[in-house]
Amino acid sequence: MRTRVVFVITLVMALALLTGCGGSAFECEDEWGCAEIKSGQTVKVAYIGPTTGDYSSFGIDMSRGAELAVAYHPDVKGFPVELVIEDTQGSPEQGAAVANKLAADPRVVAIDGHTFSGSTEVAIPIYEDAKIVMMSPSATTPELTDLGSPVFNRVAFTDRQQGDAAAAYIYENLGIRKIALMHDGGAYGQGLAEMTGEFFEALGGTVVGKEAITPGETDYSAPLAAIAASEPELIYFGGYDADSAVLASQMGGAGLENAIFFGCDGTYGSQFLDLAGEAAEGAYSTFVPIPESGAFTKFREDYKSKYGDEQGELSPFSPHAHDALAVLLNALDQVAIESGDNLYIPRKALADAVRNTKDFEALTGTITCSDTGECAAASILFMIAQDGKWVPGPGQ
Repeated sequence: MRTRVVFVITLVMALALLTGCGGSAFECEDEWGCAEIKSGQTVKVAYIGPTTGDYSSFGIDMSRGAELAVAYHPDVKGFPVELVIEDTQGSPEQGAAVANKLAADPRVVAIDGHTFSGSTEVAIPIYEDAKIVMMSPSATTPELTDLGSPVFNRVAFTDRQQGDAAAAYIYENLGIRKIALMHDGGAYGQGLAEMTGEFFEALGGTVVGKEAITPGETDYSAPLAAIAASEPELIYFGGYDADSAVLASQMGGAGLENAIFFGCDGTYGSQFLDLAGEAAEGAYSTFVPIPESGAFTKFREDYKSKYGDEQGELSPFSPHAHDALAVLLNALDQVAIESGDNLYIPRKALADAVRNTKDFEALTGTITCSDTGECAAASILFMIAQDGKWVPGPGQ
């Protein structure tokens, strides 16, 4: 009798070990494998962007959007969502380092990022090897989706769209016929400036000069002087707010006091206005208007309550960072599998669910992803700095 009891107890214990303490045994059949989240562990997602350095206003703002997305969607089938925030300082090198760090963590299942196109481009193959799906809120270089990566997606419009719209606005609305192009040499800034110039020339305008700058410097008098010799009516700059502010501040000293400074979505935000001061007056930038909705009203209220700043002051992208993570979390809900006390995330099924997102109601609009990962819902608006504030530019 004693032998039989011992046998029964041993059998029960063995079955418990095999089945996860009471559930059925789980076998991952996903082509890319499964992330295993054990009882008491969290589902790790990450926001990646510049939270320190010259471009920190973008990263801080977007990390807040990601935090609010988790606050609205705090768990996946009862397992808490943990948001990991990693700083790239805006550089591709640091972007690669962060991507490698996250790729080594088996519980990281999705990336809200990267923020800048250069950092994103170097990170894509790393996440692809690790089978981690990503959704960028702001990387706009068109070629990123041309890479054909099954893990990369974005909710931002592309630079091709922005450049086309900017050229048309400059030519048709502002009546400008001669522009000069300046950029920071990065994948985002240079590509955007060059595309804007191509679209402008196609409309009948003339690009009278082109100059690159070294980002992070405090004196751009030499490239501005070279541009001034061509007598442009407007300077179009592809790059970010800190460099934009230096350029705008030094245009007068270079003999360009009558030329318009026209920035991009990298210029928009309070930092440009603060750094450029009076020199910001009359400058333009690209803005991404968010349609009014009850959800966006709540987001703005929660943002102000939690962080003290008005949403949109630091950058225009906190709603995009929210939406990028909201899409990822929605896809996680669809594919996550409970077995016993554990949760399993099939990685290819997750990537497919993200790519197949359709009619998802988000802050930036209704999101539907293309088969290459283009998921943008927002439109483009051009802003002008007046009396220390950004307001919609004329003719829109």
